[in-house]
Amino acid sequence: MTRRNTTTRDHHRRTIAKGQPACALCGDPIDYTITDRLHPRAYVVDHITPLARGGTDTLDNKQPAHRECNAKKAARLVAPIVRRSRTLA
Repeated sequence: MTRRNTTTRDHHRRTIAKGQPACALCGDPIDYTITDRLHPRAYVVDHITPLARGGTDTLDNKQPAHRECNAKKAARLVAPIVRRSRTLA
């Protein structure tokens, strides 16, 4: 497995977060102010085509997601339908 560059990763995170887009997997807004990186609604970057499935670690293969939505997608090529309650934690 190719080692990923943390400087590039951080640059991609900032670039994607600039417009504060909604989660690409469930469509709900992402609270970009959450600082607890383990919070289920925290912002993470999802690989559209997972690295485990041959995807690249490039900006065009990344999208914004909630931590819990990304965890439900895992290494699938297509995300399962993510149903969530409308109450915010």
